[in-house]
Amino acid sequence: MHFVPVIMSGGVGSRLWPVSRETHPKPFMSLPDGQNLIQKTFLRASGLDGVSEVLTVTNRELFFKTEDEYRKVGSEDTPLRYVLEPFGRNTSAAVAAAALQLNEAYGPDTLMLVLAADHLIQDETAFSAAVNKAKEIASQGWLVTFGIEPQYPETGFGYIEADKANTLASGYRVARFVEKPNLETAKGYLEAGRYYWNSGMFCFPVGLVIEELREHAPDVMETVAATLAASRSSQGEAYQCLSLDPDQFSDVPDISIDYALMERSSKVAVVPCDIGWSDIGSWNAMSELTEADANGNRCEGEVLVHEARNNYVYSPERLTALVGIEDLLVVDTPDAVLIAHKDHAQDVKQIVKHLKANEHDAHLLHRTVHRPWGTYTTLEQGHRFKMKRIEVKPGASLSLQMHHHRSEHWIVVSGMARVTNGEQEFYLDTNESTFIRAGHNHRLANPGVIPLVLIEVQSGDYLGEDDIVRFEDTYGRVDEQ
Repeated sequence: MHFVPVIMSGGVGSRLWPVSRETHPKPFMSLPDGQNLIQKTFLRASGLDGVSEVLTVTNRELFFKTEDEYRKVGSEDTPLRYVLEPFGRNTSAAVAAAALQLNEAYGPDTLMLVLAADHLIQDETAFSAAVNKAKEIASQGWLVTFGIEPQYPETGFGYIEADKANTLASGYRVARFVEKPNLETAKGYLEAGRYYWNSGMFCFPVGLVIEELREHAPDVMETVAATLAASRSSQGEAYQCLSLDPDQFSDVPDISIDYALMERSSKVAVVPCDIGWSDIGSWNAMSELTEADANGNRCEGEVLVHEARNNYVYSPERLTALVGIEDLLVVDTPDAVLIAHKDHAQDVKQIVKHLKANEHDAHLLHRTVHRPWGTYTTLEQGHRFKMKRIEVKPGASLSLQMHHHRSEHWIVVSGMARVTNGEQEFYLDTNESTFIRAGHNHRLANPGVIPLVLIEVQSGDYLGEDDIVRFEDTYGRVDEQ
């Protein structure tokens, strides 16, 4: 029997702004130990017994970034498959697409383990044991969910009520799913002893989840199947990395797998587990990963504290000082600072809504932006000019492109650059420079074995990132204007 973990990486994590943004969402946030959540999820998934491959469902703009993160933790020995979404359509679409792909690759008896890329699990041994229990129940024809043993009356999670009169191996049939409760209701759930936090992790036989989705959410299955057919038709049959057709995918209903299937099916079981699980849903949750000092302050970075208590500070790039304050969250990034009371940690998402409504880039981008070929960092910007630090990976190349409205000066700081400028192609060594005139076709590449670092100074009447025409591109972006 084939067994495939499916990593769903689609959430933005707006309550963790300003570190989490649309182009650098929560799964890519570094934790105090240096790894990020998507790396931890991959290692946890690929380390399970009997894994045939790891399938990741993510936004196509995050594909190269995801590959980079997997590569950093040693993904070479694990077969990988990707389904790339043009935009988010919730978890039922991701599960349906993954199930249809795996059904075609391995058949209906394949077991798929659905994991969120942005959850933290600290007890790997208990997690592995819970997965083995879920596999046993799922192989008997059940849709299995993982219920987290509640530690306190949490009001921010949905709950699963187990039918403890109906035992299934090491789990129970599910009596019902319940929405996020108020505090008194949550206390009652804790005392009852049959309610579990809904973790959003599942284990299914591929054939069963397809059959049940066809019965309970036929609109999801029909539109996802049509999307896969159109996508395969345009990309051929070698689809280890399948990019979903945006026109077809726009017809897929935006609904979670819980609403579309788990709350409707009569074939749902729960495996209770205590695995050190957290969805890292706010800065309060993130702060718990950092040890507190004698006054309850939790600090990451260079932080000075005087007469301050029970604060959390994230300031990895510059000195931050606290004087005489209590119960605050302070999160410092190069282009935005968050200061919030701990009691209002969930309200950070309202700031993100405001930024989006006003089309402010701070909801979307950091000053450092990741691209398939490397990164660029905006150092300074003013009237008719912008300065960037550009780093190109060894062997990587930007697209052959042209800008209508801006010219560029390139100064090599370290490494070697191969430059195409109009009809010319030449090399620039460290401390050398060149000028790219507006309207000229140009390309930057790193032919060396160390990163290429250069400073780019743009000048012109329009400096937006959309002033670009691509003629050739290694990463399939020629049609993006």
